[in-house]
Amino acid sequence: MGAPWGRRAEVDPLIFKAVRDGRPYPDHGLSTRDWAMIPPRQIRLDTLTTTKRELALDALLADDSTFYGDLFPHAVQWHGELYLEDGLHRALRAALQQRNVIHVRVLDLDALMPVETPSPSTAAIPAQPPVPHPRRD
Repeated sequence: MGAPWGRRAEVDPLIFKAVRDGRPYPDHGLSTRDWAMIPPRQIRLDTLTTTKRELALDALLADDSTFYGDLFPHAVQWHGELYLEDGLHRALRAALQQRNVIHVRVLDLDALMPVETPSPSTAAIPAQPPVPHPRRD
């Protein structure tokens, strides 16, 4: 049975936390060699937001899909969110194999580029009385 009229059915999260088109974070400029220096760690698929809306089916089904690239997907942490930058086909293949955790290399831009807190405005500074002119006697 479906949800009653006027009420939305509760749906468990799908494979990923969200799917978006594009990267919301600044360009980090990491090369393939730079990524290789980051040790992979286990990440739940449902905590990742993808940066690509489409996937080439031949990349998903290819036996040698990681032959020319890194064995581990790449993700970027930005403002507390994890964005899957590279390796969408590896992550989706893991989900199709009933796995909900994968090993990912994570670049933590939050640690490299901390969010700056805005400096106080002049409105927060209490008003000062004018300085009197010096007297000449």
